Amino acid sequence: MNSIFDRFSIFVFVTVVKMSAAPVVIAAASKPNATIIFLHGLGDTGHGWATAIAEVRPSFMKVICPTAHTIPVTLNNGIKMPSWFDLRSLDASGPEDEAGIKRATVTIHSLIENEIRDGIPSNRIVLGGFSQGGALALYSALTYNKPLAGVVALSCWLPLHKQFPAAAIGNKDIPFLQCHGDCDPIVPYKWGQMTASLLKSFLKQVEFKTYRGMMHSSNQDEMDDVKKFIAKAVPNQ
Repeated sequence: MNSIFDRFSIFVFVTVVKMSAAPVVIAAASKPNATIIFLHGLGDTGHGWATAIAEVRPSFMKVICPTAHTIPVTLNNGIKMPSWFDLRSLDASGPEDEAGIKRATVTIHSLIENEIRDGIPSNRIVLGGFSQGGALALYSALTYNKPLAGVVALSCWLPLHKQFPAAAIGNKDIPFLQCHGDCDPIVPYKWGQMTASLLKSFLKQVEFKTYRGMMHSSNQDEMDDVKKFIAKAVPNQ
């Protein structure tokens, strides 16, 4: 499914075949000197966002869109689907899967390290994601000890937010782009606002952009903003 909607099966129940898929990788159109790692939302795969991200990246940037492991999701009555970690509550102050979040973070840090070993400096790597993937991107960036180029966080929240700012060990000076639709029925707009407020309390460069009438999805205006952000965060060399 080539979709930029989060397949959140509280509303639409889906059957997902358990799989172990390699990341979707789209090579740079010219000599690569930068990478964007973009994380999908609940129930999606790396294919769901790969084309959209490839359309907004500069020609010298490689795209990596990994797929989460298929696990039971508590909020979806234990149905198994690609999920970066378990989701246990719709309450912003409800219980969270701390162990799962930290396991997923190790995976994302490993992807970053792989790019560094392949010759891409950490400060030429953008980390991003949508919904649950955006949440993991935020957490992974703030708990990574090398400087990234920037973070793109779409329609999401900061996991384990009560542990911040103490839990932030790096990337406090890099630019963060946080985007949210004001009609989002799944990850409420107020979660985005609260996350932005928290991030701005200890980060130097946080931009929060609102898209009027947008639900739990994306639109062309948002993708244009993502394109501009990436171009500024990772200029051509």
